[in-house]
Amino acid sequence: MNPSMNSVHISLLAALEMGPPPKGRLAVPVLERGSIVAELYTPKDKDRQSFHTRDELYVVCRGQGLFFDGVTREAVEPGSLVFVRAGQIHRFDDFTEDFALWVFFFGPEGGEITD
Repeated sequence: MNPSMNSVHISLLAALEMGPPPKGRLAVPVLERGSIVAELYTPKDKDRQSFHTRDELYVVCRGQGLFFDGVTREAVEPGSLVFVRAGQIHRFDDFTEDFALWVFFFGPEGGEITD
């Protein structure tokens, strides 16, 4: 992102056209500014991610599936918002072929500290 820009709009279609993730990555980097990193995640067959060192938010763009937080599974669909604390085991299961999520990493390593 150009520092002189006041805003950025990236459509789902434009992000999908950015191609597959770079080698060694599971998601396509879309935007980075300060502590926030936005990516488009389109898992195929199986969600191969492991826990992350920063807090993250997922927003389901299309498709359906189940979110597993290490204990329970919950259905997710377009518009679903999922927060995952840094270090928490998680993954998506039984998702449709067209499953796509915005992923936002934010805050410091180890996650936000709250009371």
